[in-house]
Amino acid sequence: MIRLETGNSHFKTQNNIRSWLEQSNRFVFCLYTMIAAFCTYFCMYAFRKPFAVATFQDMSFFQIDYKILLITAQVLGYTLSKFLGIKIISEQKNSNRSRYILFFIFIAEASLLLFALVPPPWNIIFLFINGIPLGMIWGVVFSYLEGRKTTELLGAGLCVSFIFSSGFVKSVGKWLILDFGVSEFWMPSFTGLIFVLPLLLFVFLLDQIPNPNPEDLAERTERKPMSGSERWKMFKSFSLGLILLIVAYMVLTAFRDFRDNFAAEIWNSLGYGSSAEIFTLTEIPISFVVLVGIGLMILIRNNFKALMVNHFIIILGFFLIGASTFLFEASVISPIVWITLVGLGLYAGYVPFNSILFERMIAAFKSAANVGFLIYLADSFGYLGSVGVLFYKNFSFPDISWLAFFKSGSIMVSLVGMILTSSSMIYFYHKYKRKTSRVGIHDLNVGIVNELEQV
Repeated sequence: MIRLETGNSHFKTQNNIRSWLEQSNRFVFCLYTMIAAFCTYFCMYAFRKPFAVATFQDMSFFQIDYKILLITAQVLGYTLSKFLGIKIISEQKNSNRSRYILFFIFIAEASLLLFALVPPPWNIIFLFINGIPLGMIWGVVFSYLEGRKTTELLGAGLCVSFIFSSGFVKSVGKWLILDFGVSEFWMPSFTGLIFVLPLLLFVFLLDQIPNPNPEDLAERTERKPMSGSERWKMFKSFSLGLILLIVAYMVLTAFRDFRDNFAAEIWNSLGYGSSAEIFTLTEIPISFVVLVGIGLMILIRNNFKALMVNHFIIILGFFLIGASTFLFEASVISPIVWITLVGLGLYAGYVPFNSILFERMIAAFKSAANVGFLIYLADSFGYLGSVGVLFYKNFSFPDISWLAFFKSGSIMVSLVGMILTSSSMIYFYHKYKRKTSRVGIHDLNVGIVNELEQV
């Protein structure tokens, strides 16, 4: 009887929160949703990224740097997760989403505990296992946000989490090592345990978000689970544009992962190796600028115009990566300013792919699809590119420093990214114009037929 009453109380609490959100104004709804989504994904990073702050100096196996093996293992797990997610996330229904998140986190933390218990190099396999469940969480969390009039703002808030949280959890990991003497092998699981209780709270709050209302559906189209044939049909309809975007995203993902995973080595080379807070301080201004800039996209009601502006923002981001590196090489800006500007350009390009670019594409062309399919399609190949860069560095340039490789990579990423994204912008512009011209001709023909019938 007690259990029944407790269950009813829990169910009543859920209904009260949902009803309050449904009746609240847009500002309150957006604030609540952004906080719930941001904090849920923020906590996820505590189970994924802290190990990157460790350097594992002078350790190598199979003639490969041990840290490269660890990063590669986790990224391969993440990559496998993204390929699986093309089907799983695109077909997911709204029920039991919170349980999926908690189950995925449990597997990830268990893998980190085994990583600490099993000696190297055999513990590498557990970082591979760690990456598989974590790669699913983005799609589950974003499914609460897509298809709404305010998706840009909500998506920007969510995306800021992986800008700020990556640096923050690495600061926590560094703090555990420097102040508490936790070993580099136990530090990742300890960091995860710190975030377990906050995660439970924020997943509960996330699960109270109501489905899109009729106004959302009218403006952004309804988002439905996609079958295999529907996924293939959509890809064929936009194949060239999607290929251009996916390759651009591969470049961004590889560059972002390199900056993220080897931040400790890069900061050491720049003379900031003893600073734990440096990982967070450079990400705070990036998070703020990206949140405001991407969030303002909500003011553009026309979906096609917003799609074009998204492309322009990505191109601008690629340009900023190259321009800031050129200024740093010319000793015009300091290392901290350079890393911050490179990060700003990187995330100005990266964030639209993970939220609003595909959201507006679906709405502009009124496609029967969901954002999860397109994000996971891009992500799956993006992380393959990340693995490729790691092995390219290890086998082709083993003696070059991480900093030198990062600087030369910045220039290459900037040039290639601007070319690919500009080509995609041209493709979607002409694709949309052909679509609207066909609709215009069809409407004209219908009007002529109606007039003849009246005569």
